[in-house]
Amino acid sequence: MTIATVMVYVDPAQQEEAQVRIARSVAAKFDASIIGVSAFAVEPNFVSEGVIIDETTPEDLKRMKTALAEKEKWFRDIVAFPKERVEWRWNVDYPTAFLANEARSADLVVIPRKRVEIDPYRSINSASAVLRMGRPTLLVPEHVSELYADRILVGWRDTREARLAVRDALPFLARATAVTVMEICALDAQDEARRKVHDVAKFLRSHGANCQTDVRVHTAEADASQLIRLAEGENVDLIVAGAYGHSRLGEWIFGGMTHGLLQTAPFCLLMSH
Repeated sequence: MTIATVMVYVDPAQQEEAQVRIARSVAAKFDASIIGVSAFAVEPNFVSEGVIIDETTPEDLKRMKTALAEKEKWFRDIVAFPKERVEWRWNVDYPTAFLANEARSADLVVIPRKRVEIDPYRSINSASAVLRMGRPTLLVPEHVSELYADRILVGWRDTREARLAVRDALPFLARATAVTVMEICALDAQDEARRKVHDVAKFLRSHGANCQTDVRVHTAEADASQLIRLAEGENVDLIVAGAYGHSRLGEWIFGGMTHGLLQTAPFCLLMSH
């Protein structure tokens, strides 16, 4: 498996270059093309007692469209690839919905990961995007602008999502210097966990990965915190994991590990759902 097309989301007002530079480095590593995606949605008019208090005018809309179109030059200057390997897509639409639709064109989608609440009209909801796109997603935390993916930790659970994540991450795993497949389990489940991570490691070695295994027992520490701490001790800069979640009345509800990683991991996450 390889990566032929990398897609990256660009916030219309974005100034920082972090996730664009990482997307560029991934595309360069795999000799892939790159697609930049950006969008904004027009907020509905605010009406109070029958009077329009706030309204988006045609001039406002024109100015916003111009800003989106101008973002293309910013994007292309950072990527600095030959013209035929770079594409720019934008639209007046909800950013998360637009990206989820456009993701059909990509092998990998790179998005920023922010901890604070976002504006759904201007910014992407990274957690929701992971669960909607049907593509492996590389989530880049704020202030991280490099990804070596030389030492990778796989957070394993014997689930559909984890299996997808491992398969989707094969291009990275096969090139890494060291890969660790780790499961955190109950005290009485260690033997079964060792058997499962051994199978995963064997699968990865058959694809050329330099792979080892590790099984840890649940502690009072949250599993995500334990995984992150162990990753930091191994100088990992990429965690591969399944994304677990579902929608309840339009709100995404996440499992403990997924939520913990999305909120606190100080390095990049490669997730599949």
